[in-house]
Amino acid sequence: MKFKTVLIILLVFASCKNEEKKAEIATNDNVVEKQIEANLDLEVYDFAGFEKFLNRDDGKIHVINFWATWCAPCVKELPYFEKLNAEYGNENVEVLLVSLDFPHLYESKLKPFIKDNKLKSKVIALDDADMNTWIPKVDETWSGSLPATIIYKNNKRKFFEQSFTFEALETEVKQFLK
Repeated sequence: MKFKTVLIILLVFASCKNEEKKAEIATNDNVVEKQIEANLDLEVYDFAGFEKFLNRDDGKIHVINFWATWCAPCVKELPYFEKLNAEYGNENVEVLLVSLDFPHLYESKLKPFIKDNKLKSKVIALDDADMNTWIPKVDETWSGSLPATIIYKNNKRKFFEQSFTFEALETEVKQFLK
């Protein structure tokens, strides 16, 4: 009797193990996709941690774009920031894309968006619910709507609460190159 019980338990474990392997093989592509997304590093800051990006005095031109995956005008202009990063990166222009996506969407929306759109610019997430405190610290004229962009070099700074075309963005950056 004991032998039959032990044999049945072993058979149950063995069959479960085989089913797990079959499921893993059948969904192998999905497993790979999830591993790629999980390996994407996403730096997440509260405003105190993020503030250092607003005040660098290093001689570079900093272009900081506030955006979100749910903001259609933001998504439309992202290729212009990517093009700016590619064309002016050698001229001390640094593009930073600051996502204001909701934290619960980082894995399901933001990381796949970054991967699918092959974003090369640095992307970080700003997770600080106290918007009424930090928005005026970014710029006192900012209403909080997206997209919004800051361009600065050392102490010279311009703030834009608007969408950009590549030409308009390039024109603004060129003013800092002089």
